[in-house]
Amino acid sequence: MLFWLSKILWFAVSPATVLLIALIVGAILLWTRWYRRGRLLIGIVALVAGAIATLPTGDKLLIMLEDRFPVISEPSAPIHGIVVLGGVVNQALTRSRGQVAIGGAAERLTELANLARMYPQAKIVFTGGSGDPFDQEIKEADVLEPLLRTLGLDPEQVILENQSRNTYENAVYAHEKAKVKPDERWVLITSAAHMPRAVGCFRRAGWNNLVPYPVDFHFPPGGNLGWQFDFLRGVSSLADGLHEWMGLFFYWLMDRTDAFFPGPGPAHDRRH
Repeated sequence: MLFWLSKILWFAVSPATVLLIALIVGAILLWTRWYRRGRLLIGIVALVAGAIATLPTGDKLLIMLEDRFPVISEPSAPIHGIVVLGGVVNQALTRSRGQVAIGGAAERLTELANLARMYPQAKIVFTGGSGDPFDQEIKEADVLEPLLRTLGLDPEQVILENQSRNTYENAVYAHEKAKVKPDERWVLITSAAHMPRAVGCFRRAGWNNLVPYPVDFHFPPGGNLGWQFDFLRGVSSLADGLHEWMGLFFYWLMDRTDAFFPGPGPAHDRRH
């Protein structure tokens, strides 16, 4: 139920959705006796769209997330395992086309291959099912084998977890699948902007000795932001930033993360 509610909530508050619905409502009102309200609403939509296209609000939200954990070129030993989060392969398109379709965040797997060569004795876990509430049949982990081979990894040596639908389930199901021991030290690979929420969930799920390994950066350290006029980029960046910050907030409320804004040291703002 919570999985469905999260999808519905995000659809309702997504910036692009809100702007489109407001624009449609405004256009309808123009043809009624409330046409003045329609003009006002359309004017507000235009101003908000202009602000999104011009101000780097979404970029700032993402930079705060990306800068939360430092880049690590080579984690210090000992490393007992490496866990990488899904979100790399479009499983439905891969199955229908018969060719691996990489949707984004490919660095999660390229860096996995690099670390696997550095630490050949480490266990490897890939956790990724399907985050599509309307298609739970095709799982990302189930179509990953050809890409693993391309990267020089032996699929037989990779523990594949295919039931998780979100970050919290990634942490819980991967922990069970890998039979993680309390004293084991694991490297966690995911996108830099997603790392705070992932770390909080994994800590809450019992991964006691995590080494966060952020990848898939989109901004230089500190941001170096300037003015722009690009609505598509602005709305996409704002949506990504809001999605992560809302995820942090609601996961914290539901006690699915060990802190509101998990950091690299001892957790802050702990609920327990």
